[in-house]
This record gives sequence, C-alpha cells and structure tokens, in this order.
Amino acid sequence: MVAAIRVHKFGGPEVLTYEDIAVPAPGPGQVRVKQHAIGVNFTDVYFRKGAYPPPGGLPFVLGNEAAGEVVDVGSGVGEFKRGDRVAYVQGPGCYTQERNVQADRPVKLPANVSYEQAAAMMLKGLTVQYLLRRTFKVENGMTVLIHAAAGGIGLIFCQWANHLGVNVIGTVGSKEKAELARANGCHHTILYRDEDFVARVKEITGGKLCAAVYDSIGKDTYPASLDCIRPLGMFVSFGAASGPIEAFNINLLQTKGSLFATRPTLNTYGAKREDLLAMAADLFAVVGSGAVKIPINQKYALRDAAKAHRDLESRATTGSSILIP
Repeated sequence: MVAAIRVHKFGGPEVLTYEDIAVPAPGPGQVRVKQHAIGVNFTDVYFRKGAYPPPGGLPFVLGNEAAGEVVDVGSGVGEFKRGDRVAYVQGPGCYTQERNVQADRPVKLPANVSYEQAAAMMLKGLTVQYLLRRTFKVENGMTVLIHAAAGGIGLIFCQWANHLGVNVIGTVGSKEKAELARANGCHHTILYRDEDFVARVKEITGGKLCAAVYDSIGKDTYPASLDCIRPLGMFVSFGAASGPIEAFNINLLQTKGSLFATRPTLNTYGAKREDLLAMAADLFAVVGSGAVKIPINQKYALRDAAKAHRDLESRATTGSSILIP
C-alpha cells in the first residue's frame, strides 16, 4: 500500500482525500516509479472540479506530472531499468508515492536536473517549449504578450522567450508579481487589475501590437486579447484559469486583422515518442545551460495537497509548486 490523494466526488479542495491505495505490479509496457516530487498545476484543478473528466471515472488519483526513480519494469520494456532517474507527464494519477506509468511517457533525467526541478517543469516546461518553438515559432526581435507572467508557465516562458531574443510583455496581478516577472526576463509588465492591458500594449508597442498573445486565463481576457495582436498574428489559448471562453466567434478573427487562433495541448504535441524526446531534450538543454531557471516557490507535503490547491486558485502562488511524497 502507498499513500495517495484521491478524489471521490468533484468539488473544491476539500474533496482531496489522503488515503492508502494498492499499486499492482507493472503490466506489459509499464514501469513502476517511486515518486520523489510531484508537480501541481491548474490542470489538476480542472480534473478535481470535473471540468476535465477522469478517463476511468471516480474515484481517481489526481496529478499530471512527477519525477522519481524506476523501481520495477514490466515485460517488453527495454528502454528503462531499475534505478533510472525519470520524469514524465501522464495523468491523472501522479499524487501518490508510487505508480505505474506507460513506458513511452517517461524521459531519463540528465545528472544536472534534480527531481524537484523536473517535477516542477515537465508539464510547464514542455508546454512552453511547444508554445514558443512549434505552435507559434517566435523569432528574434518579435514582441509577444503572455498573461499570468509570474505563474509557473509564465516565469519559464519569460526566461525562454527572452533567451530567444523576444520582447516580452506580461500581465500580472500585483507589483510583487511584476517585479518577479521582470527578474525572469519580462521586459514590460502590466498590472491587469489596475490598468487596461489593451491600451498599455498599444502604448508599449507604439501601436504595432504583438505577433502573438499567449492566453492561459480564458474568459476574463477574451476577446480583449485579440485587440493586442497585429494583423496576421496568432491568438494562442492554452488554459482557462478564469473559466472557458464561451461561444468563440470566428468572425472576430477577420475583423481584428485576419488573425489565427489555436487551442493547443501538450498531449497532442508530445503524443509521438520521438517528438516527446526532442521536446524534453530542448527543455533540458536550456535549463542545463542556466538560460532558464525553474523557480520552485512553494513546497507542500503530499498530505497537504488541499492547501496547495487553495493557494493556487487564490492566485497566492508564484512560479512552480510541488508536492513531496
């Protein structure tokens, strides 16, 4: 038996139950991972509330990313052996001391990346990788806007985009978060609670607007985000922290300047093993070089997952949060 956080009914953080569960031996094509650190993400909140239905129904173990060591391998697995240091995105199912994972999901960790770093950056870092390098391939000298610039994805995004020569504008909720975003490569910060972010973007860019807007907020920032994008630019909606965008009006893309819009997911971009390995190698390279640092600003014991969720939803957190089993 191992300790885990399970959800028996959808709802607020109070539905997160700390209990013991049985984990069977790994089946064919699986590896068993002893978790050393577990990432906490807004995606977990969506699963907890039932906005994203868990594949196996209720009850289920929450969580979408973790890092640890391989302690057992199932038949047909040739890539991993006991003792390998790995990190992966596969969820739900990560809020537990040990679990079985499909062997095509973990990637081996280089020696210069810790378990805690890996758990804090796999989902967020791989998301930033595809956002910047594939969904809309940024180039030196471009200007982009990212909402929630001081969040887990935001801080990685600002550093990486800055490293690539991009001019980064970021919205944040407080002066403290603005300072944090600027310290991580964000060139211009906008206090969205006090300022009209569209007017500020126009002011910052001299009316030229942005090549792309990366929006993880959703309902509260749409359709205003479209007014920040130059003609033929890209609207990248990759989250819904304030609620989903309802009744997306595709005709707005025409009237706002023949814009492009997309709703990408890591599951799609990393579906093929070769793509996942290439994305992870790119991420590990920028982190290993020091160009991108992974700020782990909150750590919680596994049993305190409900507090981690309360802090995340109240927007009291910055950077990444992890659970220690």
